[in-house]
Amino acid sequence: MKRGLVQKTDIDGSACETGPNAILLSDVAVQNGEFSNLSEFPILQMLYRQGMILPGHPNNKGARPLLIGLKEQVAAQLAYIHRGNYGLTSKEELIAAGVPEAEAVEWMRVKQRFAFGRIRASHELIDSCIIGETPVDIRPGVTIRRLDLNVYEIRHGTDGVVINLNLEPFETYEPPYPLNYHNLRREYFAVVHSGEGDGWDVNRPTMSSVLMFQGKVFLIDAGPNLHAVLKSLGISINEVEGIFQTHSHDDHFCGLTTLIRADRRIRYFATAAVRAAVTKKLAALMSITEASFEEYFDVRDLEIDRWNDVDGLNVKPMFSPHPVETTIFAFQALSESGVMSYGHYADIVSFDVLDQMTTEDPNLSGISPALAAKVRDSYLMPVDVKKIDIGGGLIHGSAEDFAEDRSSRIILAHTAVELSNTQRKIGSGAPFGTVDVLIPSVRDYALQKAHGFLTAYFPDVPSNDLEMLLNRPILDINAEAIVLRQGELCGAVTMSLTGLMEVVDNEGDSRYLLSSGILIGECACLHERPVTKTYRAASFVKALTWPAEFYRNFIRHNHLMETILATADMRGIFARTRLFGENVSIPVLNRLVRVSSTLSLKPGEAVDEGGDCLFLIRSGLLDRRIGGKVAEVLEPGDFFGESMVLHGRRPLSRIIAHKACDLIAIPGAMLRDIPIVRWKLFETYLRRLSVLVAPSGVGSVFPWSADYAVGVPLIDHQHQKLFEIANRVILAFDRGDVAETSRTLFELFEYNKYHLDEEIKYLKKIAFPDVEQHEIIHAKFRKDIVVGMAVWKNGDAMELIDRSEFIEFFHAWIIDHIFKEDRKFARYLYGGYAE
Repeated sequence: MKRGLVQKTDIDGSACETGPNAILLSDVAVQNGEFSNLSEFPILQMLYRQGMILPGHPNNKGARPLLIGLKEQVAAQLAYIHRGNYGLTSKEELIAAGVPEAEAVEWMRVKQRFAFGRIRASHELIDSCIIGETPVDIRPGVTIRRLDLNVYEIRHGTDGVVINLNLEPFETYEPPYPLNYHNLRREYFAVVHSGEGDGWDVNRPTMSSVLMFQGKVFLIDAGPNLHAVLKSLGISINEVEGIFQTHSHDDHFCGLTTLIRADRRIRYFATAAVRAAVTKKLAALMSITEASFEEYFDVRDLEIDRWNDVDGLNVKPMFSPHPVETTIFAFQALSESGVMSYGHYADIVSFDVLDQMTTEDPNLSGISPALAAKVRDSYLMPVDVKKIDIGGGLIHGSAEDFAEDRSSRIILAHTAVELSNTQRKIGSGAPFGTVDVLIPSVRDYALQKAHGFLTAYFPDVPSNDLEMLLNRPILDINAEAIVLRQGELCGAVTMSLTGLMEVVDNEGDSRYLLSSGILIGECACLHERPVTKTYRAASFVKALTWPAEFYRNFIRHNHLMETILATADMRGIFARTRLFGENVSIPVLNRLVRVSSTLSLKPGEAVDEGGDCLFLIRSGLLDRRIGGKVAEVLEPGDFFGESMVLHGRRPLSRIIAHKACDLIAIPGAMLRDIPIVRWKLFETYLRRLSVLVAPSGVGSVFPWSADYAVGVPLIDHQHQKLFEIANRVILAFDRGDVAETSRTLFELFEYNKYHLDEEIKYLKKIAFPDVEQHEIIHAKFRKDIVVGMAVWKNGDAMELIDRSEFIEFFHAWIIDHIFKEDRKFARYLYGGYAE
């Protein structure tokens, strides 16, 4: 929509939108902590905004939206869309979620009304196209084939395009709107307005709020791009105490994976029915069990229509009619001037629609007069600040219904259109990042956070000594300011108390975020050496700093130098990895160091993955083999063993040392209690499983295997390059592309000539005793190449060589040569060679 690919138009007097009618799904449901396949709103846009399902609409021509992808991803999307449309789908499911039977019967009547009398299976509304190992037709004349994990080629006639759906490490999906930085004070009771748009708004985040109570941070709903929203507000994931969930539609739900990226389970507050609908939808989307939800969140069910105490904050969820289980929320806190309150009314229904739904006949779909009156009273309950959904239509509210509302301040939200003059007289707007302070704080909660961080980091230091560190001014650091630059001597140690810091690692050419509570520059300070990375403020940051000499004296005074230095190097290894480098606090890293052990492997040695243990590679290379073929080469910082840790099942792959390796073994029990680590293990498990159940189409012709490796990085790299070019020859041949087939054939021959020369140079350099015989073999090989190039240069490569001949040629000359001849100098290098 932001790119202009979806436009408003008019067809024969019917207003509608343009847009795509098919969705290509990612092979994996999650990448880098975010959902990859969220087709709920795109499908809705096709069905309703394009008019594909509207009776009498010119675009209703019998065609249905199309889901394209692997069988398991298409099935997961159909199940997730079904739950997104209806939530809990039977009286029995509602009763199982704790809803009394009489209420469950009435709630199902409400659902039936929104569903136009019948709950439909997703396949009644959506077509699907399952991709296997061969090209399949999408539409007449259009085909798609899978080339590799998340890599597809779509062709129409002689035209084609390759689509790569993979995200790079630490890459995230870009939000459609820019968000400015905000420097938020942690208040006693306040509402931060973090979104006023709806699911179609390309300029603002969706309707949501951030609650601050006694300096703690709570969220109301988790919409798209939550990571960008929190970063802009200067809130780190580990600072979030909990989330209050109104319902399970994607514009309020799909940011939940962001909250999983913490090093502890964040509390999840909702009624049991809303929680059940959310877990069923998440389980369908991820193809996991519903019980898995509690492995990532600390679930706290709220009683509906009653005040619930949450750390002194009173919370009342109230029923709101909607296609899925939905509650509105009222929050109360006591101040010296009385009770102050906030109402968050997302996805309410207009009174006109409520009246149309109301019926006294219990056998008809709709709502009883008594429940309708209760809903109306809940909507109009006066509070100090009330944010309301005015999206209109069949399932959203109307500002005009609140014209006589006695609340002190009304905020209009959940809309993507400009407010009318009538609406402007009823309620206010609330631009992103604005704050309504209900009870101001007279204390700085940042100092309280500092005490908590230091107590966790120095558990054995007396409180009077910690006061030495706390007796410092709290500094405000501007967003994007450099705190420490690589190569500089560390003049001070910095602890961020709120906000996020960014690490720029030049060695790995990467950057990642650090949560609050991290000590920056500690190792460089204690070792009195330059820092090895650059640290920048990724948002507004509040921090404590200690001059380097002062901090060293504190450490010496408490006899901590030996302990800290003993764990610092190992902690640094953990912190530099993708698995542990993000949002894992220093106390958690220290616990990981204490429970971990190390082991070493010799070249060719296999790893037993039979225990409840994860292995982190500290040095060396390992091959992950499936059926004798190398599926993945694991490098320092990579890990394996996630199948045993998550599911207690041995993987189908084998791990074999490519060269001498040092590993760190980490007990699985501890990892399962760290949500962000558990989630990344799950991501990796899904990705590796996708490769296993749906191997790449191209790589199956000439798959590189560690069995071909000779143990010389230069030579192995060149051999892998030959395999890569050969696979491209086959791809071009299969497409019938004469020009590309000829071009890649000559590329293969030219690169092989270069490789033969480089290999002989290397053999002479290491004084390989059989180099002359090797040169004779190369000379014959080179002669055959020259002959082949001369023939193909004067004719059509497609006519002069067939696919099977090329495969036979490559196996005979390249692969067999590696096995028979190049392995000889490998044995010469590593022992076992006999002339």
